[in-house]
Amino acid sequence: MRVLSAMSGGVDSSVATARLIAAGHQVTGVHLALSRTPLAQRVGSRGCCSLADVHDARRVADKLDIDFYVWDFSDRFADDVIGDFLAEYAAGRTPNPCLRCNERIKFAALLEKGIALGYDAVATGHYARLLEGFDGLELWRSRDPGKDQSYVLGVLDQYQLQHSLFPLGDSLKSEVREEAAGLGLAVASKPDSTDICFIPDGNTAGFLAEKLGDAPGEIVDEQGHHLGEHQGTFRYTIGQRKGLNLGIPAVDGRPRYVTGLDPESRQVVVGPAEDLAVDELRGIRPTWTGEVRDQPWRGKVQVRAHGEPRDAWIGMDQGEIVMRLDEGYRGVAPGQYAICYDGDKVIGSSVISSAVRTRAKAA
Repeated sequence: MRVLSAMSGGVDSSVATARLIAAGHQVTGVHLALSRTPLAQRVGSRGCCSLADVHDARRVADKLDIDFYVWDFSDRFADDVIGDFLAEYAAGRTPNPCLRCNERIKFAALLEKGIALGYDAVATGHYARLLEGFDGLELWRSRDPGKDQSYVLGVLDQYQLQHSLFPLGDSLKSEVREEAAGLGLAVASKPDSTDICFIPDGNTAGFLAEKLGDAPGEIVDEQGHHLGEHQGTFRYTIGQRKGLNLGIPAVDGRPRYVTGLDPESRQVVVGPAEDLAVDELRGIRPTWTGEVRDQPWRGKVQVRAHGEPRDAWIGMDQGEIVMRLDEGYRGVAPGQYAICYDGDKVIGSSVISSAVRTRAKAA
């Protein structure tokens, strides 16, 4: 099989590439140039697209004796990922750029180009498993629960899964590092990437302020009482506690959290922790890894990459996925992705459009 291996310059994609070669595939390494942000070029970046990462990926490719290319997807990345990121925050939602990148770049733009050039599949170093099922390939959680990345792959459809390979799905992270060391790869002890690649200094609020500009408004409680001021609703997300700088303390002395955002009126609404609890989610832009499930079914819902999944009734209503949780979540923000599971198998995904509480508060 001719395989295009996406090499980020980290240990995971490097070992994934080595395994593909050992399995007898004809492998070509490719590094995606996604961001032209100057800070991303610094050696100390903890993102996945720095100049140092390009050099690391090339050295691994040389060590493995395979062809290696750098493909520039920065224009499409700017439109589909960074542009979406800015638009979502400006609208008072909280996006996940890593899922958006998987959805639009790694398993769309890259796969499209790879297929056009005669490759059979795209491989990455994600920790997830692909298993044969009755109706095609199924996406399952990885063997290593601490590294499982099925959540960020939940946006893939059956066609994309049919042309994807995840060689690390049955491995523990410790095993991958040991294997890299045994192969003599210099990235064996390289730290995992932690930052948003186009915000390598980790200052998301500063990045948004630079791109969107100040939009001053007021911070209010749920009764509309003025508590403070802010420089833009995009600086906040549902569930946030730090950085509110409220001039008027709560009467009961308890901490307050962001419970609502209204970019049109430029208001940030705050309230007590119990106001963050929700038990019903609605999701738009549904994507199914296989057959559509349009009848109510029991499953699990996960709303963060390393969040605890919740048992739920899941169904469809006017093209949206409705998820009624047995046990509620706290601090769910519109714009986040909800991934639906049947046990450890990914069934589908959607972008959360609303999160509400249908059950009464505890007394």
